[in-house]
Amino acid sequence: MERRKFTREFKLEAVRLIKDRGVTVAQASRDLGVHGTVLRAWVKAFSDDPQHSFPGHGQMKPEQAEIARLKREVIKLKAERDILKKAAAYFAKEST
Repeated sequence: MERRKFTREFKLEAVRLIKDRGVTVAQASRDLGVHGTVLRAWVKAFSDDPQHSFPGHGQMKPEQAEIARLKREVIKLKAERDILKKAAAYFAKEST
């Protein structure tokens, strides 16, 4: 069974249905064919950060993108450091 995917617009409209129009989560769940737990998670995500909620396929919030970039940079810097350590040890051994 394939996992269902919903567009950002669909999620925003579902949240508006619950928050603005006063429809209960249970009723919206039946009308939209989406589990109530999923709808509650969408409402919570929208309440936490309306501007960056539901970023889309593979897209991240700006904070998450910055964290990912920094993690890649740390990995690169550690690799460079390890190479320099090995080179320093090699040349120190060679000169003695």
